[in-house]
Amino acid sequence: MPVGEGIDRDGGRLPRLRLDELLDELQVRIDAVRGTQNRVHSLLEAVLSVGRELDLPQVLRQIVESAVELVDAEYGALGVIEGTRLSEFLTVGVTEEQARAIGPLPSGHGILGELIRHPEPLRLREISDHPASYGFPPNHPPMHSFLGVPIRVREEVFGNLYMAQKRGGSEFDAEDETVLGTLAVAAGVAIENARLYKAARDRQRWMEANAEVVAHLLSGAAETDVLHGIVRHARSIAGADLGALALLVEDSTDLRVMIAMGTDAQAHQGLRLPREGSFMGAAMTAGEPITTAEVQKDPRVTAGPPRFAGLGPALAVPMTTDEGGRGALLLAREEGAPPFSAAEAAPLLAFAGQAALAMELAERRRSAEQLTLLEDRDRIARDLHDLAIQRLFATGMTLQSALRFVDHPQASERLMRAVDDLDETIKIIRSTIFGLRAKEAERRPQGLRSRASASVEQAARTLGFTPALHMEGLLDTEVPQPVVEDVVAVLAEALSNIARHAGATAAEVALVVTGPTLTVTVTDNGVGLPAGGRRSGLRNLAERAERLGGTFETGPGLGTGAGPGTRVRWQVPLAPMAAD
Repeated sequence: MPVGEGIDRDGGRLPRLRLDELLDELQVRIDAVRGTQNRVHSLLEAVLSVGRELDLPQVLRQIVESAVELVDAEYGALGVIEGTRLSEFLTVGVTEEQARAIGPLPSGHGILGELIRHPEPLRLREISDHPASYGFPPNHPPMHSFLGVPIRVREEVFGNLYMAQKRGGSEFDAEDETVLGTLAVAAGVAIENARLYKAARDRQRWMEANAEVVAHLLSGAAETDVLHGIVRHARSIAGADLGALALLVEDSTDLRVMIAMGTDAQAHQGLRLPREGSFMGAAMTAGEPITTAEVQKDPRVTAGPPRFAGLGPALAVPMTTDEGGRGALLLAREEGAPPFSAAEAAPLLAFAGQAALAMELAERRRSAEQLTLLEDRDRIARDLHDLAIQRLFATGMTLQSALRFVDHPQASERLMRAVDDLDETIKIIRSTIFGLRAKEAERRPQGLRSRASASVEQAARTLGFTPALHMEGLLDTEVPQPVVEDVVAVLAEALSNIARHAGATAAEVALVVTGPTLTVTVTDNGVGLPAGGRRSGLRNLAERAERLGGTFETGPGLGTGAGPGTRVRWQVPLAPMAAD
């Protein structure tokens, strides 16, 4: 048979060209089958890789990276839907420099919004030809072909996969759509598993945090330390950049921010906010969690200074018990971060409620302990008065009567000194009895010792630590009531200045009565007095001292913290006032 010829059905010969065409067609089909097998294999690998992850952010990143590879796209993105907008937008193929040049991430308009409004696969040869397209922002890379499919978790549309710019300049075909749709189904299962895993892990963390808070409160730990723990746990578990806790101000509907941690915490610490006009107050009024995507623009925030710069999503929950609200807990994330979901709000509400209940139980326990302490104090005071003072009186009278039998001058002098010492001891015991019998039930105790202790304890809530307190001398018997009021005002002003301006981590308060003089000293380890700063508060302290004939001075303090610290010394005479 001559070269280049074949045999036809009738025994004739076919041109070799026809045979070559058949062989080429067979090779194409073999390559197509091989390519399909490779693609199916790649799809299975992508499904397995997506299903192996349990951390949700990693799952989402793996999904979009696998999708880009499967359909051979230059650019890919996964948008998470919150309501009718995109709350998260993960991209592949766009560099960080390009992303910064483009500007804010899309919120769900144009073609991206088309899939939100109509969650069905969408395939386009040219993006600009679609009626919903209105162009790209400046510095956006050129994109022509487009393929998008929704990701469903059970019956809920979780988000969308967006692919753009098929490599080689061709358009996405039906096979690409099928492959991407299959990956989206697997992605929905993986996302649900990651959600369940995160919910179980967070539930365990909330339970552990709640157990720690309850244990600390009931063990007698300082309330300030417990409040710090509540905010710290809430921030960590919910992934918040700012955490703040506010409690109701006594005899008022206002809230005072007791603890603030994280981004710009100093702008929130110590703020007194009305219930109407504050985000935490709105949560207390609603009696349930409230959220916002942009706390800076939220219409419920109308009171107080500007304090949410750089923050976006926020969540506030009330701290309530059966007896009413005690305060509120606020968490906020930086701008552009995912908003807080209902799944995050529910355990936080339960945690805040358990913390409020534990605080209430701890208060009741302290009240019972205080009652026992008062009863014990009353018994001690009664025993001191009925036994110790009477015996000291009798001893003093015996010594005085013995003086007439002593002829030696030095012996007489020593006996008189002993009698004077007994009189001074009786004065000290009386002062102690007066302090023990002070009416603790009164909100503002009359004794200077009690008033000073109450002032320091109240300041600790705002400072975040408890100042050291030293008291010496007959503070309750030698200091007249008008001077007591001035001293309390001086302590309040000095400690408030530390909380607002010093940035201190330690402070010391000393009240000393030496002879006819009372000296009040407040020292901290903060930044020190600023040059040329406002000193209206210090001027008030100086005027109080001058009015009582005393002195006021300032100087460097402890010098072990943020700066040299500050020391204020307020000294007034007591003898003229006591003579009146």
